[in-house]
Amino acid sequence: MLGPRPTVAGSAETHHAPLTAPGATRAMEAVLERVLEDRLRQARDTDAVFSREMAERVAAFVRRGGKRLRTAFVWCGWRAAGGSGDAGAVLSTGAALELLQACALIHDDVMDGSPLRRGAAAVHVDFARDHPAGQAGGSAGPFGTSAAVLAGDLALAWADDLLTETALTSPHGQRLHEEWRAMRTEMVAGQYRDLRAQASGSSGAEEALTIAVLKSARYTVARPLALGAALAGADARTVGALRAAGRCAGLAFQLRDDLLGAFGDPALTGKPADEDLRSRKLTPLLAAAVRLAEATGDRDAAAVLAPDAEARPGHTVDRMRAALERTGARAEVEARIADLAATGLRHFEATGAATGVRREFAALVERASGLAPRHAEELV
Repeated sequence: MLGPRPTVAGSAETHHAPLTAPGATRAMEAVLERVLEDRLRQARDTDAVFSREMAERVAAFVRRGGKRLRTAFVWCGWRAAGGSGDAGAVLSTGAALELLQACALIHDDVMDGSPLRRGAAAVHVDFARDHPAGQAGGSAGPFGTSAAVLAGDLALAWADDLLTETALTSPHGQRLHEEWRAMRTEMVAGQYRDLRAQASGSSGAEEALTIAVLKSARYTVARPLALGAALAGADARTVGALRAAGRCAGLAFQLRDDLLGAFGDPALTGKPADEDLRSRKLTPLLAAAVRLAEATGDRDAAAVLAPDAEARPGHTVDRMRAALERTGARAEVEARIADLAATGLRHFEATGAATGVRREFAALVERASGLAPRHAEELV
């Protein structure tokens, strides 16, 4: 049986608009901390070993942070749709998104075999290090993988519980839950298409775009905006403008992430910089490079970017990076990021949101897409 929605003194129940997006994010952190403490108490009541080794690990991973962009986009969607007054449901929805993000990252690292996340060992690696040796033994790797799957499942359960509790206390709870349900399905669909593309060695631009939209663009920006709008009881016109803005801004975010995956500094990103290239993960960046290499007759680039290139001597990650540069794919993706960000801002303006909210959305898009601040003043 579900309990009451967590009460957070000085936070969810007492915050009233106008909060700023950064202020909403800070307030969400307080909500999230109270939720984690509540879930850890439940875990201790369930089983001491489970609590110590599983639940506390999940809570520690969530607390290690991340960009917390989704909470800010929920807030922007709520404010753009005229949300005001008690922001408790908005903050709780943001906290639920952070728990869902923990599930997605833990499972994603298992599927990709990633050793690092958020500047520390990935959860499956951390579990493997603490493999409980015994007579039966067994391998640390499979233990870590299986335990991490369960850890991701636990984060998902916590997220779903919190969202359901929030929906049950909101006059717009049904719309909120419908958005949440659609988002979860899109996440799984995008992850499966990603796995399938890697297995088939696909390099098609259309498939790369489909994966980027399903796996990231909707989940990172479009659905959070819609979740916030749902809590404000938004009309169809506003929701449509927010969806369009979110798709563009979300794609800009994903394209930046692709560039960071190929050229980023692990000290800044908290994850390996060459992982996507070594695995030949299908991204719009890779698809663009393959297309441009074929169009210009750059056989060396086409060969080094091919799905089976890793099996051939000399086809290193450095050569892949050089091919991404030489073909013009990196420059093309940079230009597309700027175009998508600008288009997203225009769609958001169509909501009729107040100037302050539009400025904050512009700042969030610039942060998510890695662009230098230059758009916010255009929205005044």
